[in-house]
Amino acid sequence: MSHQPVEPEPGYAGGGIWAYLRRKDGFSYCTTRQDFTRRGVLKIVHELIQVAGDILVLVRKRRPQVHCITNTVAENFTANVLLAAGATPSMSVNPDEILAFIANTDGLLINLGTPDEQRNKAVSLAVDVAEKEDIPWLLDPVFAERSPVRLKRALKLLLRKPTIVRGNRSEMNALERGNTNGFGEFCAKYSTVAVSTGITDHIESSERIGTVENGHPYMAQVTAMGCAMSALIVAFRAVYKDDFVAAVSAVLVAGVCGELAARKAGGPGTYVPYFIDAIAAIEPGQLAASAKYTERPA
Repeated sequence: MSHQPVEPEPGYAGGGIWAYLRRKDGFSYCTTRQDFTRRGVLKIVHELIQVAGDILVLVRKRRPQVHCITNTVAENFTANVLLAAGATPSMSVNPDEILAFIANTDGLLINLGTPDEQRNKAVSLAVDVAEKEDIPWLLDPVFAERSPVRLKRALKLLLRKPTIVRGNRSEMNALERGNTNGFGEFCAKYSTVAVSTGITDHIESSERIGTVENGHPYMAQVTAMGCAMSALIVAFRAVYKDDFVAAVSAVLVAGVCGELAARKAGGPGTYVPYFIDAIAAIEPGQLAASAKYTERPA
Protein backbone atom coordinates (compact mmCIF):
# COMPACT_ATOMS: atom_id res chain seq x y z
CA MET A 1 0.00 0.00 0.00
CA SER A 2 1.22 3.49 -0.81
CA HIS A 3 1.89 5.75 2.16
CA GLN A 4 1.35 8.96 0.21
CA PRO A 5 -1.00 11.40 1.90
CA VAL A 6 -2.14 14.47 0.04
CA GLU A 7 0.38 17.26 0.48
CA PRO A 8 -0.19 21.00 0.63
CA GLU A 9 -0.18 22.62 -2.79
CA PRO A 10 3.06 23.97 -4.31
CA GLY A 11 4.05 27.21 -2.69
CA TYR A 12 4.69 25.68 0.72
CA ALA A 13 7.37 27.84 2.28
CA GLY A 14 9.03 25.22 4.48
CA GLY A 15 9.79 27.42 7.48
CA GLY A 16 7.76 30.03 9.30
CA ILE A 17 4.06 30.07 10.02
CA TRP A 18 1.84 28.30 7.51
CA ALA A 19 -1.30 30.14 6.49
CA TYR A 20 -3.96 28.83 4.14
CA LEU A 21 -4.89 31.68 1.83
CA ARG A 22 -5.60 30.48 -1.69
CA ARG A 23 -7.52 27.43 -2.79
CA LYS A 24 -7.13 25.09 -5.73
CA ASP A 25 -8.86 21.75 -6.29
CA GLY A 26 -10.25 21.79 -2.75
CA PHE A 27 -6.91 22.33 -1.01
CA SER A 28 -4.72 25.31 -0.28
CA TYR A 29 -1.43 26.93 -0.95
CA CYS A 30 0.75 27.65 2.05
CA THR A 31 2.55 30.91 2.61
CA THR A 32 4.90 32.54 5.12
CA ARG A 33 4.78 33.96 8.61
CA GLN A 34 4.43 37.50 7.26
CA ASP A 35 0.94 36.68 6.04
CA PHE A 36 -0.25 36.47 9.63
CA THR A 37 0.22 40.23 9.69
CA ARG A 38 -0.53 41.04 6.07
CA ARG A 39 -3.64 38.91 5.63
CA GLY A 40 -4.89 38.87 9.20
CA VAL A 41 -5.51 36.07 11.65
CA LEU A 42 -9.25 35.96 10.98
CA LYS A 43 -8.61 35.20 7.33
CA ILE A 44 -6.16 32.46 8.21
CA VAL A 45 -8.55 30.90 10.73
CA HIS A 46 -11.40 30.96 8.21
CA GLU A 47 -9.28 29.24 5.57
CA LEU A 48 -8.07 26.55 7.99
CA ILE A 49 -11.64 25.70 8.95
CA GLN A 50 -12.51 25.33 5.27
CA VAL A 51 -9.53 23.02 4.77
CA ALA A 52 -10.70 20.96 7.77
CA GLY A 53 -13.92 20.26 5.89
CA ASP A 54 -11.96 19.22 2.83
CA ILE A 55 -9.90 16.77 4.88
CA LEU A 56 -13.08 15.32 6.38
CA VAL A 57 -14.34 14.58 2.87
CA LEU A 58 -10.97 13.15 1.84
CA VAL A 59 -10.95 10.69 4.75
CA ARG A 60 -14.31 9.37 3.58
CA LYS A 61 -13.09 9.15 0.01
CA ARG A 62 -9.74 7.47 0.64
CA ARG A 63 -10.71 5.33 3.67
CA PRO A 64 -7.20 5.28 5.19
CA GLN A 65 -6.02 2.22 7.06
CA VAL A 66 -5.31 3.16 10.68
CA HIS A 67 -3.64 0.64 12.95
CA CYS A 68 -4.35 1.15 16.64
CA ILE A 69 -2.24 -0.32 19.40
CA THR A 70 -4.49 0.98 22.12
CA ASN A 71 -5.75 0.00 25.54
CA THR A 72 -8.34 -2.71 26.00
CA VAL A 73 -10.90 -0.27 27.41
CA ALA A 74 -10.76 1.88 24.27
CA GLU A 75 -10.62 -0.66 21.45
CA ASN A 76 -14.30 -0.99 20.56
CA PHE A 77 -15.19 2.70 20.78
CA THR A 78 -12.04 3.73 18.90
CA ALA A 79 -12.74 1.30 16.06
CA ASN A 80 -16.34 2.50 15.76
CA VAL A 81 -15.33 6.17 15.65
CA LEU A 82 -12.82 5.43 12.89
CA LEU A 83 -15.39 3.47 10.90
CA ALA A 84 -17.92 6.27 11.28
CA ALA A 85 -15.35 8.79 10.03
CA GLY A 86 -14.71 6.67 6.94
CA ALA A 87 -11.37 5.17 7.97
CA THR A 88 -10.53 1.47 8.19
CA PRO A 89 -9.24 0.38 11.62
CA SER A 90 -7.13 -2.59 12.63
CA MET A 91 -6.38 -3.35 16.28
CA SER A 92 -3.97 -6.29 16.57
CA VAL A 93 -1.31 -6.26 19.29
CA ASN A 94 0.09 -9.70 18.44
CA PRO A 95 3.85 -9.34 17.82
CA ASP A 96 3.72 -12.27 15.39
CA GLU A 97 1.48 -10.37 12.97
CA ILE A 98 2.08 -6.71 13.80
CA LEU A 99 4.65 -6.23 11.03
CA ALA A 100 2.18 -7.36 8.38
CA PHE A 101 -0.48 -4.97 9.67
CA ILE A 102 1.86 -1.97 9.86
CA ALA A 103 3.21 -2.64 6.38
CA ASN A 104 -0.30 -2.07 5.05
CA THR A 105 -1.34 0.90 7.16
CA ASP A 106 -1.49 4.62 6.42
CA GLY A 107 -1.21 5.77 10.02
CA LEU A 108 -0.37 4.34 13.44
CA LEU A 109 -1.74 5.03 16.93
CA ILE A 110 0.42 4.15 19.92
CA ASN A 111 -1.67 4.32 23.10
CA LEU A 112 0.13 3.37 26.32
CA GLY A 113 -2.91 2.24 28.30
CA THR A 114 -3.23 -1.26 29.82
CA PRO A 115 0.41 -2.19 29.11
CA ASP A 116 1.66 -5.77 29.11
CA GLU A 117 4.63 -7.61 27.67
CA GLN A 118 2.91 -8.46 24.38
CA ARG A 119 1.64 -4.92 23.87
CA ASN A 120 5.02 -3.38 24.67
CA LYS A 121 6.77 -5.63 22.16
CA ALA A 122 4.17 -4.79 19.51
CA VAL A 123 4.71 -1.08 20.10
CA SER A 124 8.47 -1.36 19.57
CA LEU A 125 8.04 -3.37 16.37
CA ALA A 126 5.36 -1.05 15.02
CA VAL A 127 7.35 2.13 15.62
CA ASP A 128 10.38 0.55 13.93
CA VAL A 129 8.33 0.00 10.77
CA ALA A 130 6.70 3.43 10.96
CA GLU A 131 10.11 5.09 11.08
CA LYS A 132 11.49 3.01 8.23
CA GLU A 133 8.46 3.47 5.97
CA ASP A 134 7.74 7.09 6.93
CA ILE A 135 4.28 6.24 8.27
CA PRO A 136 2.80 8.99 10.47
CA TRP A 137 2.25 7.92 14.07
CA LEU A 138 0.74 9.43 17.18
CA LEU A 139 1.76 8.84 20.78
CA ASP A 140 -1.02 8.91 23.40
CA PRO A 141 0.61 8.79 26.87
CA VAL A 142 -2.40 7.54 28.85
CA PHE A 143 -2.02 8.20 32.60
CA ALA A 144 1.70 8.93 32.22
CA GLU A 145 1.37 11.33 35.15
CA ARG A 146 0.20 8.49 37.43
CA SER A 147 2.55 5.68 36.50
CA PRO A 148 6.35 6.06 36.58
CA VAL A 149 6.58 3.01 34.33
CA ARG A 150 4.36 4.58 31.68
CA LEU A 151 6.09 7.95 31.97
CA LYS A 152 9.48 6.35 31.43
CA ARG A 153 8.18 4.49 28.39
CA ALA A 154 6.51 7.62 26.99
CA LEU A 155 9.70 9.65 27.36
CA LYS A 156 11.63 6.90 25.61
CA LEU A 157 9.16 6.87 22.73
CA LEU A 158 9.36 10.65 22.44
CA LEU A 159 12.98 10.19 21.41
CA ARG A 160 11.64 8.35 18.36
CA LYS A 161 9.96 11.65 17.38
CA PRO A 162 6.29 10.80 16.94
CA THR A 163 4.47 12.83 14.31
CA ILE A 164 1.93 14.03 16.88
CA VAL A 165 1.53 13.63 20.64
CA ARG A 166 -1.97 13.88 22.19
CA GLY A 167 -3.00 13.71 25.80
CA ASN A 168 -5.04 15.53 28.39
CA ARG A 169 -3.45 18.44 30.22
CA SER A 170 -2.09 16.30 33.09
CA GLU A 171 -0.57 13.74 30.74
CA MET A 172 1.02 16.39 28.54
CA ASN A 173 2.38 18.32 31.50
CA ALA A 174 4.06 15.13 32.72
CA LEU A 175 5.88 14.84 29.40
CA GLU A 176 6.79 18.50 29.28
CA ARG A 177 8.18 18.28 32.80
CA GLY A 178 7.06 21.58 34.23
CA ASN A 179 7.94 23.99 31.42
CA THR A 180 5.52 26.89 31.87
CA ASN A 181 6.22 28.49 28.48
CA GLY A 182 3.86 26.29 26.48
CA PHE A 183 4.81 23.42 24.21
CA GLY A 184 6.81 25.30 21.58
CA GLU A 185 10.19 24.12 22.88
CA PHE A 186 8.81 20.61 23.38
CA CYS A 187 7.60 20.51 19.77
CA ALA A 188 10.92 21.78 18.44
CA LYS A 189 12.91 19.31 20.53
CA TYR A 190 10.94 16.28 19.41
CA SER A 191 9.93 17.51 15.94
CA THR A 192 6.28 16.95 16.77
CA VAL A 193 2.91 18.61 17.20
CA ALA A 194 1.45 18.65 20.72
CA VAL A 195 -2.30 18.30 21.27
CA SER A 196 -3.56 18.93 24.79
CA THR A 197 -7.28 18.23 25.15
CA GLY A 198 -9.75 19.23 27.83
CA ILE A 199 -12.41 21.89 28.32
CA THR A 200 -10.38 23.86 25.79
CA ASP A 201 -8.17 22.03 23.33
CA HIS A 202 -4.73 23.39 22.48
CA ILE A 203 -2.76 22.37 19.39
CA GLU A 204 0.84 23.58 19.19
CA SER A 205 3.82 23.27 16.91
CA SER A 206 7.11 25.08 17.24
CA GLU A 207 5.57 27.85 15.11
CA ARG A 208 1.79 27.88 15.61
CA ILE A 209 -0.68 27.76 18.50
CA GLY A 210 -4.30 26.85 17.83
CA THR A 211 -7.19 26.74 20.28
CA VAL A 212 -10.46 24.82 19.85
CA GLU A 213 -13.36 25.62 22.16
CA ASN A 214 -15.87 23.13 20.80
CA GLY A 215 -17.05 20.14 22.82
CA HIS A 216 -19.41 19.19 25.62
CA PRO A 217 -19.02 18.07 29.27
CA TYR A 218 -20.41 14.63 28.37
CA MET A 219 -17.14 13.97 26.51
CA ALA A 220 -15.36 13.82 29.86
CA GLN A 221 -17.90 11.30 31.18
CA VAL A 222 -17.32 8.73 28.44
CA THR A 223 -14.36 6.40 28.70
CA ALA A 224 -11.91 6.39 25.78
CA MET A 225 -13.15 9.64 24.23
CA GLY A 226 -9.61 11.02 24.19
CA CYS A 227 -8.24 7.75 22.87
CA ALA A 228 -10.73 7.81 20.01
CA MET A 229 -9.82 11.43 19.26
CA SER A 230 -6.19 10.36 18.96
CA ALA A 231 -7.18 7.76 16.38
CA LEU A 232 -9.24 10.34 14.48
CA ILE A 233 -6.19 12.63 14.34
CA VAL A 234 -4.18 9.76 12.83
CA ALA A 235 -6.85 9.22 10.17
CA PHE A 236 -6.78 12.89 9.22
CA ARG A 237 -2.99 12.98 9.16
CA ALA A 238 -2.94 9.85 7.00
CA VAL A 239 -4.58 11.76 4.14
CA TYR A 240 -3.16 15.25 4.64
CA LYS A 241 0.56 15.84 5.04
CA ASP A 242 0.54 18.79 7.41
CA ASP A 243 0.78 17.67 11.01
CA PHE A 244 -0.63 20.83 12.59
CA VAL A 245 -3.54 21.31 10.19
CA ALA A 246 -4.51 17.63 10.32
CA ALA A 247 -4.50 17.68 14.12
CA VAL A 248 -6.56 20.88 14.34
CA SER A 249 -9.03 19.54 11.78
CA ALA A 250 -9.64 16.28 13.63
CA VAL A 251 -10.01 18.05 16.98
CA LEU A 252 -12.52 20.45 15.43
CA VAL A 253 -14.57 17.58 14.02
CA ALA A 254 -14.58 15.74 17.35
CA GLY A 255 -15.56 18.88 19.26
CA VAL A 256 -18.37 19.90 16.93
CA CYS A 257 -19.69 16.33 16.84
CA GLY A 258 -19.57 16.32 20.62
CA GLU A 259 -21.90 19.31 20.65
CA LEU A 260 -24.22 17.82 18.04
CA ALA A 261 -24.50 14.54 19.97
CA ALA A 262 -25.31 16.34 23.22
CA ARG A 263 -28.41 17.92 21.65
CA LYS A 264 -29.98 14.48 21.34
CA ALA A 265 -28.50 12.56 24.26
CA GLY A 266 -30.21 12.25 27.63
CA GLY A 267 -26.92 11.69 29.42
CA PRO A 268 -23.51 10.07 28.96
CA GLY A 269 -25.04 6.63 28.47
CA THR A 270 -26.99 7.63 25.36
CA TYR A 271 -24.29 10.08 24.29
CA VAL A 272 -21.95 7.48 22.77
CA PRO A 273 -24.18 6.27 19.89
CA TYR A 274 -25.20 9.85 19.08
CA PHE A 275 -21.54 10.87 18.97
CA ILE A 276 -20.73 8.05 16.53
CA ASP A 277 -23.76 9.05 14.43
CA ALA A 278 -22.57 12.65 14.39
CA ILE A 279 -19.10 11.62 13.21
CA ALA A 280 -20.68 9.69 10.35
CA ALA A 281 -23.11 12.43 9.35
CA ILE A 282 -21.28 15.74 9.80
CA GLU A 283 -20.74 17.75 6.63
CA PRO A 284 -18.19 20.49 5.93
CA GLY A 285 -20.85 23.20 6.09
CA GLN A 286 -21.91 22.13 9.59
CA LEU A 287 -18.28 22.07 10.66
CA ALA A 288 -17.61 25.56 9.33
CA ALA A 289 -20.76 26.98 10.91
CA SER A 290 -20.01 25.56 14.37
CA ALA A 291 -16.20 25.65 14.63
CA LYS A 292 -14.77 27.77 17.45
CA TYR A 293 -11.13 28.13 16.53
CA THR A 294 -8.50 30.76 17.12
CA GLU A 295 -4.82 30.82 16.25
CA ARG A 296 -1.70 32.85 16.88
CA PRO A 297 1.99 32.54 16.09
CA ALA A 298 4.06 30.70 18.69
